[in-house]
Amino acid sequence: MASSEGKPMLWELRQYRAKPNKRDELVRWMEEDVVPFQTAKGVVIAGTFVGEEDDNLFVWIRRFDDEDHRRRLYEDVYQSDHWKNVLGPQAAELIEREQIVVTRLTPTPRSVLR
Repeated sequence: MASSEGKPMLWELRQYRAKPNKRDELVRWMEEDVVPFQTAKGVVIAGTFVGEEDDNLFVWIRRFDDEDHRRRLYEDVYQSDHWKNVLGPQAAELIEREQIVVTRLTPTPRSVLR
């Protein structure tokens, strides 16, 4: 997949650590609230995952056309009243925020995810 200009898409690999005994609740919240909200704003979420051998790990992958697109969607999502007043406070109850790891990725020339 490439942007309309032929450049490879930008990807984010986001790794979260659920607070103790909260992973199932985190998965439910992400799938029922966060993913639909962000998708409605235009974010493409390629997948969500849990760790097979890590009981606290939640991972998701998001795709953006380019850096400007990413910035616009960040603004639309994280500056919205719904995020600030509802989803953001819920995130604090479920996620160990200091352990969030966000890795920005660009596909290699032969990647099927261009």
